[in-house]
Amino acid sequence: MRLLRNSFFAVLLIAGILLPVAAGLGAQSSVPPVGATEPMRGPAGRRVSPPDPVEAQMRARLEKEAAKKWNKERQAALKKDTDKLLELATQLKQQVDKSNENILSLDVVKKAEEIEKLAHSVREKMKSVN
Repeated sequence: MRLLRNSFFAVLLIAGILLPVAAGLGAQSSVPPVGATEPMRGPAGRRVSPPDPVEAQMRARLEKEAAKKWNKERQAALKKDTDKLLELATQLKQQVDKSNENILSLDVVKKAEEIEKLAHSVREKMKSVN
């Protein structure tokens, strides 16, 4: 019985040592990984060269410059729209001051609608981030 138990532990010990070694040898195959033999392919299926660090830096710089330019243009448009908004609001106030409680001009209503649309546009431009 003791011999049987020792033999059993010896077999377990040998199996515990040899199986991982054999599995490691079996996992190493002579076939290279897919990326090593086939070129990288882009979304359209065209061959793509591996990313170049210099190119990546240039692309990041260009994207940063484009974002900066877009923000400047957005800021200029916001300034123009808010100036127009102020002008329209001033005109609306003058027209309302000229009218009395019994008469409300159709121009006043149209101007108020124009102000509303422009204010909505300014709000959307302010909310847009990129």
